Amino acid sequence: MAKSGQARVPTPEQKDNLFYQILKHRHPEKNEVIMRVSFALGLRAQEIAALQIKEVAKLDTRLGMKNRNFKLLEIMPLPASITKGANFSGRSKSTYKRKSVSFKVEDFNQKIKQIVELTKAGVEVDPKDFYPPIQQRKGQSRDLPMVDLDLREALSVYVRMRLDKDPYLQPTSPLIITQKGGPYSPNTLQEHMALMLREWTNIEKASSHSGRRALITDILHNQEKSLKVGQKIAGHKSASTTVIYDEPPETEIADALRNIGIPKNEQLKS
Repeated sequence: MAKSGQARVPTPEQKDNLFYQILKHRHPEKNEVIMRVSFALGLRAQEIAALQIKEVAKLDTRLGMKNRNFKLLEIMPLPASITKGANFSGRSKSTYKRKSVSFKVEDFNQKIKQIVELTKAGVEVDPKDFYPPIQQRKGQSRDLPMVDLDLREALSVYVRMRLDKDPYLQPTSPLIITQKGGPYSPNTLQEHMALMLREWTNIEKASSHSGRRALITDILHNQEKSLKVGQKIAGHKSASTTVIYDEPPETEIADALRNIGIPKNEQLKS
């Protein structure tokens, strides 16, 4: 069953309109790359924010050269270090903030016994001292072929523009930069992607996850590729997470509701 509140999967017409609207706003080259990467490769917003130039192109090593050249990579090597809570500046994992803790019954009983004994002894108790150790979650590195022609064209235009403005551009420079020239934070990029989808394109319930969900849903539901293929592209550690995406898009659900009570031959006419 799909999770409640999943990001909306845009229709093909809505997707086309999105890229049309991008051309009407400021910084179209950057914004097109952001959304092409989302729709064509299924990257999370935090992954897009952490991308560096070296993940999409190999730069000419001669710094400061006018019309400095580059070559787009055929495959994006997405490192595990940016796939789970990446730090947008250091590409390291962000500090984990606990929202809940869980114990085995016997461990919980033991903790309570320890707390009672300490309290009787007049020792001040800090709950954090009794939390179980954090199980570090490792991201999944993945190699993503950049075969989509629109994606490659958008990247070529954008990297060319970046090099023309900064002939000293480094392979480790952030791919996507703000108006001030620095990298996006994951949260800021999420908001910006949602703005393009909801405000510019009027897609209700869309979010920064819409492109990712659209891609994986298409792979599993429309193309009927194996779950393993979808899992690899999504970078999911468990296939059970990928299964969530194997859901009919909202357009099919709407068609089913629209055709309730209509004979099959009449449905075909509509």
